[in-house]
Amino acid sequence: MGIQTATTGNLATAQNIILAVSRYTAEHNAPCANLIEHFTLGKGEKSMIVPKVGQMTAQALTDGVDLIGSESIGMTTTTLTTGEVGLKVILTDKLVRQENEDVFKMVGRQMGDAMARKKDKDIIALFTALNGATTLGVDNATLTLSMAAGCVALATANKYPTPVYVVHHPNALASLAKAAMAVGTSAQFAYYAGIMQGLSEDLLRNFWAININGVNFFHDGNIAKAGSNDSGYGAIFSKNAMCIIESLAPTTEHQRDISIRGEEMVMVSDYGVFELDDTYGAPMLYEIGNLATTTT
Repeated sequence: MGIQTATTGNLATAQNIILAVSRYTAEHNAPCANLIEHFTLGKGEKSMIVPKVGQMTAQALTDGVDLIGSESIGMTTTTLTTGEVGLKVILTDKLVRQENEDVFKMVGRQMGDAMARKKDKDIIALFTALNGATTLGVDNATLTLSMAAGCVALATANKYPTPVYVVHHPNALASLAKAAMAVGTSAQFAYYAGIMQGLSEDLLRNFWAININGVNFFHDGNIAKAGSNDSGYGAIFSKNAMCIIESLAPTTEHQRDISIRGEEMVMVSDYGVFELDDTYGAPMLYEIGNLATTTT
């Protein structure tokens, strides 16, 4: 944590005499929190237990013969807890006086971006454990239309509850879009249609890439390369596969620090992300390196 003063690094150049409008570091998309289950802890609650029941089997009966067997509920549970996440910025009075625009609004945006990025990366970290850590795809493989359709078919065959989503790096989905463009129009629409159903378009429209057999594909640039290669782990998953639980939504407070002649801005959230059902998702390992820009 550093104190932001009128002479800290490049902050001096952000004053009125040099720069009229502040620039922001571009943020990657962070769609994951909008694609999984949401739970909330109420006041005085420490944790939440989420149950899941198994399948029962019906039997053929014979007239006059007693029904002997009985079925088990087969209940399993997942305990959800939360942990605090936050960040602090100290703005000196001198900086606030000399900054050309509303510095509190500027820093608030930066803090909000940081919190969204943290949650998104926490959810991405769950991807590799899905499906018993058995990965779809392979290192150095390009995500093609055929492979994407195979992942969707696996989800259908394994009864992933709808809605089902795919989240992967923009470069992986760019390769998929490139592959789709190579398919003739009639065949192309047999695989996908540009429809987003059951989603909040104002939150997710900018992240949506393609729809294959009812599964919406979203790009997320926070997905990192795995190891020293150009591949990265995205995932295909049901909304029921993972969850985020909050006891405190992102909250910002100000506090005067008179000894340093400035204001403290603190943003805190209390949340946790969890895998709810390992069988309702799978990691997808495909190339996420930059596409060629000089050849076809």
